[in-house]
Amino acid sequence: MHNPKQKWILGAVCGVSLILLNAASASAQGPQGTGAEEAARSDSGIHISNPIKWMKKDPHTETAALGPASDQSTKLSARLQMQGVLPANANLKDTSSSIKGLGDCVAALHAGRNLGIDFGCLKSKLSGVQTKLDAAQSCASATDGKPVSLMKAIHSLKPNADAKAEAKKAEEQSRDDLKESGTGT
Repeated sequence: MHNPKQKWILGAVCGVSLILLNAASASAQGPQGTGAEEAARSDSGIHISNPIKWMKKDPHTETAALGPASDQSTKLSARLQMQGVLPANANLKDTSSSIKGLGDCVAALHAGRNLGIDFGCLKSKLSGVQTKLDAAQSCASATDGKPVSLMKAIHSLKPNADAKAEAKKAEEQSRDDLKESGTGT
């Protein structure tokens, strides 16, 4: 190690390791002094808190489900229906029910429209749930009931398509729709 920066990093790593080792050994010795017996019964060892968990997180709307008849839900449904992505008589909440997230559902709707793939088949691949209707439509799942990514679903249903590019395009369209309707981040 000739680089001073590498020596500094190695020293920092060693220092942090020693601090952690000392904390672990102090904890292993247990509490001492007045009230030590009670503290020993209540303390089961080192408790390391993750500061990321301290912050309140809002769910990402791309992975969250739609709430009941919200203004945003209405805007998103209308936007998708206007684009011809969602049928006029379809309910987006019901459409997205078995798919992991709203963004994934909207991306699947776009991919189906872009490539001429039946949405029911895409939905069964993404969710891992195959209905009798799906089997009758000849979109039998080779996933053995396991959900797959949009790219893999596209490849499975339309092998000649550039699945990676098409999935990326559909995901970008989904993000745009979510953002425009006020549903996305």
